[in-house]
Amino acid sequence: MNLRTLIRKPLAAAVLGAAVVAAPVTVLYAVGAPAAAAPAPAPAAAPVTPVPATGNPAAVLPDFSSMVQKYGPAVVNITVVSKVPVSNQSGDDDDEDDNGGNNANPFGPNSPFAPFFRGIPHMQPQPSRGEGSGFIIRGDGYILTNAHVVNGASDVTVRLTDRREYTAKVIGIDTKSDIAVIKINAKDLPTVKLGDSHNLKVGEWVLAIGAPFGFDNSATAGIVSAKGRTLPDSGYIPFIQTDVPINPGNSGGPLFNMRGEVVGINSQIYSRSGGFMGVSFSIPIDVALRVSNQLETTGHVSRGKLGVVIQDVNQGLADSFGLPQPEGAVVSSVEKGGAAAQAGIQPGDVILKINGEATSATELPAAIAMLNPGSTVNLEVWRDHATRNVSAKLGAMEDTRTASTSSHQNNGGKLGLAVRPLTGEEKQQANTQHGVLVEKATGPALAAGLQPGDVVVAANGAPVTSVDDLRNAVEKSKGHIALLIKRGDAQIFVPVRVG
Repeated sequence: MNLRTLIRKPLAAAVLGAAVVAAPVTVLYAVGAPAAAAPAPAPAAAPVTPVPATGNPAAVLPDFSSMVQKYGPAVVNITVVSKVPVSNQSGDDDDEDDNGGNNANPFGPNSPFAPFFRGIPHMQPQPSRGEGSGFIIRGDGYILTNAHVVNGASDVTVRLTDRREYTAKVIGIDTKSDIAVIKINAKDLPTVKLGDSHNLKVGEWVLAIGAPFGFDNSATAGIVSAKGRTLPDSGYIPFIQTDVPINPGNSGGPLFNMRGEVVGINSQIYSRSGGFMGVSFSIPIDVALRVSNQLETTGHVSRGKLGVVIQDVNQGLADSFGLPQPEGAVVSSVEKGGAAAQAGIQPGDVILKINGEATSATELPAAIAMLNPGSTVNLEVWRDHATRNVSAKLGAMEDTRTASTSSHQNNGGKLGLAVRPLTGEEKQQANTQHGVLVEKATGPALAAGLQPGDVVVAANGAPVTSVDDLRNAVEKSKGHIALLIKRGDAQIFVPVRVG
């Protein structure tokens, strides 16, 4: 899948306050200043001395070759195939495809189940191919990549640097953080070394390895330009900004520091041309690991929620509130019954710190989202020209696009559904106490007539109460699975071929 590209006007900056640790840098030698003239016809030069890379214009670039040689084999190329349906524009439900069958309604136009399939276009799947990158985090085949690389794919193939290829199983996808976990059936694979993105320092050298435009295991380097960047539609991720050349195909690849540790996942670029223009963004590895661990264990991602609407504090607001300087995040509204309301936070309060760390309107959402629902946070709040401490017990963020999963068969088959748990309101609307909501249908599920908005309430007669229930039912099925689907007020079993 192509790299997600931001083609916009320049973005506002927001730097995340975090502890930083200097990283050792490998440097070559540079010529020092000339020595004083000797009592000879020509002046003598001083011996060559090492010069650290600390802003001295004589310093030269570091050598990344040993790092690429050591960790390059753990970086993989990911090829995906998505079958994109093409509509038959005739609009006649009685039209048949070239094989003599009705693609839109497998039960026939006069079936009592026709309302389930009315309005679904006649599908003529056309393959769409894309490429991305990923990196192996465990020797038994677990791989991290971007959600937009594998989301909606009917087939996912992983190719190693030694040219071995494997069909991958999608373990889980989180579209909000753009993180996906996939797995291949292999053992004793090379792995990367995971680091801590909090220790990154602006100006520090970093290395990216990936497959730009399909060129496997390409290495590019640059420096950290900024930390804690907030991008449109990605307010819960404190991105790392770099000037590392990143292009389509680099998506999902690792970003290394000079110690050979992965500190980020290359995800997006800022561009007005569609190609690299000197600004790229990576997801901090700390965020990625928290998401991936939840996808593996629960199939979805939980995020904390404070229940406030905030905005940045400029000089005018600081003067109005009596703040010594513009800082923090001013609360413009409070959600009724939410965590902030129960803690006594009011509109006009300025949140200065969270758990002792200074914060701002760009940093606070990401910091809250990283915490688990039910956890307690300590906030330092400015009110009435004075600071006060407030404790709040976080609620849970309900996200209609939080997590999705698709289950592969061992032979490479796939159900072709992206699903998520139902919210409380959706359970009431569907008049059911359990089930998962279909967000996207591809492959066999699409061919069987499933569509976004359907609720899967049972699989092979067993209730589906979670994403894991559906995944397990698919893995136990032998070629076919009967899904009990609820659509509106109707309910029906739909057989789906999965391998």
